[in-house]
Amino acid sequence: MREHGFRETLICRLEKIKGGNLYRQIQPVEGPQEEWVTIRGQKTLSLSSNNYLGLANHPSLKKAAVRAVKEFGCGAGASRLISGSMIAHEKLETRLAQFKKTESALVFPTGYHANLGTLSALMGQDDIIFSDALNHASIIDGCRLSGANIKVFRHRDMDHLKKLLKEHTAYQHRLIVVDTVFSMDGDIAPLADIVELAKTHNTWVMVDEAHATGVFGPNGAGIVEKLGLSQDIDIQMGTLGKALGCMGAYVAGNHDLIEWLTNKSRGFIYTTALLPSAAATALAALELVQKEPIRRIHLMENSSLLRNDLSQLGFNLGSSSSQIIPVLIGSESTTLSLQEELFNRGVWGQAVRPPTIPMGTSRIRLTPMATHTKDQLRQVVTAFSEAGRALGII
Repeated sequence: MREHGFRETLICRLEKIKGGNLYRQIQPVEGPQEEWVTIRGQKTLSLSSNNYLGLANHPSLKKAAVRAVKEFGCGAGASRLISGSMIAHEKLETRLAQFKKTESALVFPTGYHANLGTLSALMGQDDIIFSDALNHASIIDGCRLSGANIKVFRHRDMDHLKKLLKEHTAYQHRLIVVDTVFSMDGDIAPLADIVELAKTHNTWVMVDEAHATGVFGPNGAGIVEKLGLSQDIDIQMGTLGKALGCMGAYVAGNHDLIEWLTNKSRGFIYTTALLPSAAATALAALELVQKEPIRRIHLMENSSLLRNDLSQLGFNLGSSSSQIIPVLIGSESTTLSLQEELFNRGVWGQAVRPPTIPMGTSRIRLTPMATHTKDQLRQVVTAFSEAGRALGII
């Protein structure tokens, strides 16, 4: 006879999570994603969305979505290789390839699908992947699913990567995979150095531009564009649901890569196609990103203001150099207390705890938007000053 039934086992497991201050709850947002949102019935400044350019509720995107629903309906109705591939998808993929300066692109329903589907389709048991220690969970899971040998190099440590590349040469194919902007720390991969090492050691390179797409580069195409490395990266992945304000993801590269993924990527083949309205909305977002570079300028100004003022107060922001600003606390319980103190002062800053990040590095992850005003950000700084002192953090 089993000692515990199904429900009893789950209750015990949940109690353990709660006891470690690692319990998570969904916090519904009332209304659209904007500078101010309503959570738990309270109006609060949102500093925890990935809506970096403020496009999620933009009139142009809403019009594009409504037009697409009227033209194409609500759903694609099938996977892309059955009957779900629609004109909206093809237009978006053509535009994304131009945006990323590649031969082709392929759209996935989510960034998680894109990373899992790409890594597992390209790499196998005779291959090896070199992965940054702080890569996104979807990259980690994609590496594991591929069955390839995996070597994790210390975060942004090029000497360690070089050592691993020299030590592991007896593989059919080798791949370095990195986020370009790291989602929890806000620092940026040394991509030029990675490309140089890859050339020297005959290794492929894949980048995840999820948090760089729309934000960096002359046209908002990401860190790859900013550094002029479009011709040096084999696989470029990015998302449409962050700075672009809608939903979905893409992989961009040469024609043969996209043809291979179309035939072999389980994350692409065995799932219903992206909503046609989402594809049309992404097209409208890409147009805005290129037409309105002022949004990127405002985002960087707001990020610098917040970083500078919080640093002056004595908060530890790690090595952030992007729009992602981690306020490092350490203790899970203190981080949760800070989240609540901020909320009581009209600021929504989400507490991030393990397993998303390593034990002992819990933090409030701040992400200002291009559309936040300077007065709003000063209100955020004041809230941090009061809450930090109330809890003895500063």
